[in-house]
Amino acid sequence: MNGNGNGNGRTAGVTGVNLLALRSHNGALVLDLLRTAGLAGISRLELADRTGLTPQAVSKITARLRADGLLTEAGYRASTGGKPRTVLRLVPDAGHAVGLHLDRDELTAVLCDLTGAVVAERHAPLNLGAGADTVVEGAAREVEALLTGVSESRTAMPVDPAHDSYGSPLLPVLGVGVALPGPLDHLHGVLHRVTGFPEWDGFPLRAALARRLGMPVVVDKDTNAAALGLAAVSGAHGSFAYLHLGTGLGAGLVIDGAVHRGARTRAGEFGHQVVQLDGPLCECGNRGCVEALCLAAMARGDVDEAARVLGTGAANLVGLLDIELVLLGGRTVEARPEAFVRGVGFVLDAWARRQGEDPDVPVRAVEGGASWVAEGAAQLLLAPLFGRADG
Repeated sequence: MNGNGNGNGRTAGVTGVNLLALRSHNGALVLDLLRTAGLAGISRLELADRTGLTPQAVSKITARLRADGLLTEAGYRASTGGKPRTVLRLVPDAGHAVGLHLDRDELTAVLCDLTGAVVAERHAPLNLGAGADTVVEGAAREVEALLTGVSESRTAMPVDPAHDSYGSPLLPVLGVGVALPGPLDHLHGVLHRVTGFPEWDGFPLRAALARRLGMPVVVDKDTNAAALGLAAVSGAHGSFAYLHLGTGLGAGLVIDGAVHRGARTRAGEFGHQVVQLDGPLCECGNRGCVEALCLAAMARGDVDEAARVLGTGAANLVGLLDIELVLLGGRTVEARPEAFVRGVGFVLDAWARRQGEDPDVPVRAVEGGASWVAEGAAQLLLAPLFGRADG
């Protein structure tokens, strides 16, 4: 892996942001409306109307957010009577989150601003089986290189003629969201027996990386992170399943707008549902898992069969959870999106007809390339700030 971190647990030019101080319910409501308003901005009166808060409460909240540098005044808007209304807008650069995707063979790191927009991105090869210490150190160096590069570019920013000041040399960072294959304990940031990598079982990844970087870290499964990103940024809502087929197969589940992790944060092990009792041996120890059958079909070059198997698993999920939408992603899907959408959709339509229902569960491929899961990992820190789906 490449990187230029200093190895001492801190990155030059980076400052922390007190996330807990910003997470009041009403403050989150106001921040979310500012985020969705975009460059057009929103007035205090509109904020009061949409949140149900009193104008006085909105004024106090916006004054605090402005003092924290999270919002700014953006001109005036004509009103139907009285003086023009002051328009407020979010300051995207007031906070950032790192999203880190540790796949089995590749690392992707992104830096996102408060709107979720990617500010910088890095990629590096990764061997998840190289050992925890090696992976943690390599991941930390990539994060440091990402932050150092952006901090140096901010320090060198030219004078802004609109404000007659230089850009701040400090990069405010909320922390690092890490997404990787499960199963794992999201609450404590501890990995379980990752399929194919038993040496990670019980490793406290969150604590190790937080200690190494000197900043907050949140850990979740790659599929949950992707689903969170879809719910928070792209507008997907309601109840849907995100199926990720790459070097493995998993699912992120969003139920009634919130990521569903289960009582022990182990929900979504979609790839290890058994659909063929005498099928091929899976690395999890079972036979006939959806993941094993999909990967075996792809190894033979039989994309149609892989899509049919994936569709069979998706139909089971629709039947169990009555979800409204199936989204497909991952490197394998991205290589042949039309074939997978067509194949999974065909199986779901046939399943619906057997139930006597109209085919009404759409299937779509997610666009976004290699950084999509990493962007979702950044949402593990950003989404709670706006009172969105639980990060």
